Amino acid sequence: MRASRSGMSQVMVGRDDELRRLRRLVDGSEPSIAMLGGEPGIGKSRLVQELIAGLPDTLPVLDGQADPGTLSRPFEVLLDAIDSCHRSGGLDPELLRTVTDASRSMIDRIQAGLEIVRLLTTPGPSIVVFEDLHWADSESVALFERIADLGGGRLLVGTYRPDEVTRRHPLADLLTRLERRYTVTNVRLERLSLADTSMFLKSATGRPPTYRTALSLHNRTGGNPFFLEELLKANGEANLDTLCDRPLPWNVAEALRRQLDDLDTGELRIVEAAAVLGRKVPFDLLAAVTGHDENELIDALRDLVRRGLMVETGDDEFSFRHALTREALVDEMLGRQRRRLHELALETLLSTGSRDYALVAHHARGAGRYLDMVEAARRGMHVYLRMGSPYQALQLAEMGLDELPDDVELLSQGARAAWLAGLLDDAQELGRRWFDTAATREERADALRLLLRLSWEVGSSGSMQQRVAALRAEIEPLGDVPAKAHAFAAIAQAYMLHDDTEQAVAWADKAIALGEKLGLPAVWVAGKLEKGSALVNVAAGVDDGIKLLNEAAQEAEQAGEWLLAARALNNLYNLLPGGPADWAAALERMRTFAERAGFESLAGAAYFQGRARLAVQEGNLGAALAELESARRRDRGLLRTRNGSDYHGVFFAGLLLESGELDKAETVVRGLVEQSSDVYTMLTQVSVPGLQFHLACKLGRPDQARGHLRTVLDAVGAVGVTGRDFAHDLISAGLAAGLTVDELRPVAEAIDDPLFDDAWRWLADGQLAEASGDHSEALRLYRAAVAEPSMLLPAQRGSGHLGAARCLLAAGHLEEAREHVRAAEPLLARWAGWRVAELTALRGRLGLAAPAPAGAGDQALTPREREVATLLAEGLTNAELARRLYISPRTAAVHVSNILSKLNLESRTQIAAWVRSREPA
Repeated sequence: MRASRSGMSQVMVGRDDELRRLRRLVDGSEPSIAMLGGEPGIGKSRLVQELIAGLPDTLPVLDGQADPGTLSRPFEVLLDAIDSCHRSGGLDPELLRTVTDASRSMIDRIQAGLEIVRLLTTPGPSIVVFEDLHWADSESVALFERIADLGGGRLLVGTYRPDEVTRRHPLADLLTRLERRYTVTNVRLERLSLADTSMFLKSATGRPPTYRTALSLHNRTGGNPFFLEELLKANGEANLDTLCDRPLPWNVAEALRRQLDDLDTGELRIVEAAAVLGRKVPFDLLAAVTGHDENELIDALRDLVRRGLMVETGDDEFSFRHALTREALVDEMLGRQRRRLHELALETLLSTGSRDYALVAHHARGAGRYLDMVEAARRGMHVYLRMGSPYQALQLAEMGLDELPDDVELLSQGARAAWLAGLLDDAQELGRRWFDTAATREERADALRLLLRLSWEVGSSGSMQQRVAALRAEIEPLGDVPAKAHAFAAIAQAYMLHDDTEQAVAWADKAIALGEKLGLPAVWVAGKLEKGSALVNVAAGVDDGIKLLNEAAQEAEQAGEWLLAARALNNLYNLLPGGPADWAAALERMRTFAERAGFESLAGAAYFQGRARLAVQEGNLGAALAELESARRRDRGLLRTRNGSDYHGVFFAGLLLESGELDKAETVVRGLVEQSSDVYTMLTQVSVPGLQFHLACKLGRPDQARGHLRTVLDAVGAVGVTGRDFAHDLISAGLAAGLTVDELRPVAEAIDDPLFDDAWRWLADGQLAEASGDHSEALRLYRAAVAEPSMLLPAQRGSGHLGAARCLLAAGHLEEAREHVRAAEPLLARWAGWRVAELTALRGRLGLAAPAPAGAGDQALTPREREVATLLAEGLTNAELARRLYISPRTAAVHVSNILSKLNLESRTQIAAWVRSREPA
């Protein structure tokens, strides 16, 4: 990639799908065409360079670029491409002279150009790239079209800016003709999403931005990578958070203002007014402020849209195409001019009774009318909370607090909005200010309820217990008032979250009784929710708990208590009868309710984690990892708390260890360890040391593992018990690493608790009995663990069957052992890692062939995959495959992985055997 186009981010962000599409075209055996379109600075060149960087060095690449001055220089893009090709030194000089000889006919020159391309790109796959075709000379454009006629496995890529292709531009006709004659892959690069903007900032600076910073810069730049880079360059080494308020770099501001050079005075006044009116400008408001009648304004806006300066974003609503253009305009205006426009906008909004309170507050502040601003903020924050827009409500609350910093209503609604939006640090700060400012016990109790929940959210067990005590003391003198009823439900929730079922049920019953007495549906529904959530964790209470959670979900929905409805379904969905399809439907309902409540943690993180857990419950490890990958891409870099907690990290690292992806697991675990050094939470007590132990075992570091195990056991001693699957994972990893039964037995003993299903305990005890050599006892325990009904997940049930098979094999009962292996096969059919390796080993010892997967045989593989399989049977490595097939080593690895997955095989040796089994005798 050209150094000048490489960008600041070390990793290309937000273009994975587009890159995969292009790589598939490179791997094809037929010629193909891809057209990459997008606005300036959107990353077209970066995408091309990432594509080229992943190819083998031997694959021919011609990469030419047009510049604004090349329109008058025939074949300039071809000549630039020839310079980029390492093969060009061997070209016949006569061909080059023909191309550049203005006295030769155009046909001769195009034919010479085609011959040059053919010689430089054959034999085998190749890539020809013509960048910035909107600037290309007509001869280069004509040649581009003719290259498409050449035979061979060639990918022809053209990049262009759609907004700069006029009807008279030679590229306009070319695009139409290409679509008529060939199958063209059109790739339109859009602006980066908020999550992608955060990832870009993190990659470019080495540190993740806060949520507010990411959102501010995303709104400021519209997600355009070029503008982000320019702002970062101007910021230097300064704190990233300061970048939101820094003035535009002069080069960016000047480039943006040049868009205004051709505007007449009337149009300039319209865009200046629009710039002050905000990011989204209503037509009627713009008309009122500028004094234009409807037809005049329509004509002016149509011209501004045609020029690409503004866009119509909705019905009667307009925005600047680039938000920074608006900023550059406002920076140039006089303060009095800005205030006058704000005043006109405010008067118009107030006279029409506008309910767009955010807009009213914005213009009231701009006009210096602060009482109007506070009034709009008060009204608006309630409206936006009901709409499920907590971040907008928080912004209004903070706007009002700038003027009235000790206002209890603004503090209370702002704290709640920050919590719903997932901005926990902001929520805690506002919550503490709310508590300190509160004048009555009821107000302090309400503040403590939120602070109590926040203690759980940030993982602070100590402060949670202190706040429970403080809340109980605060409500003790109160009579039967709503604040006391709500406090009962909050205390029940705190005990439920701490797995103190007895206390949770007792306080939930108090909430239900007082809520019904006072006629508060939100309270009695919350009581049912907390009671049901506590009971489902006790074997004897599961049925009653499910019933209560169902009632809570239905009653909350009827009452419009969307947050309670979402929480009830989140705690219920995978306990419902009917299986995975019904669970998935309930999870989607949960997300809908969470979005209506504006509760970020359930609508986003918990939803994706729920989908991953459903995939695990279906025995599909690949799907679970894919869901968590999607969730982490969505959340990466969006620091909603100072410690930057990785919501999915523990679960994700555990699945990576399960699948054997140790490098990725080590990276995730390292991040969790670094995070836990800043904040001591219940999570860091057990889970993170457990992952460190597991990883050390997998990496063959037993002494290091023993140290981590001591930490885990100390934490388990403090907490009381440990998770079922967590204990099983530790025992499995420890035994595989050579730790003794005596060292691991305390882990199994820690799950000897009525909260947990016996099957998990039997599985753990069976593993230890087998490791002790007591195969008879181990067989009994394994059989008990996998007997129906069982709470074991498919992968663990598969391991139970394999354990039983090993015990039977040791006793010489081969046929019974085979039955258990066959029972394990469907349970592990979509799994991977060490469990599947054990299955494969037992098949070999028992003389069992791998079961044929659905669609197995030649039909399961694509033609390219069959070709790869044949070469694998010859013993080729990935690097050798890449050289033989003119593909990248990464692409070769993907083909190998797909073959293993489709044929349900575990190794290259098995692929070779599969190939040989299909050879004619």
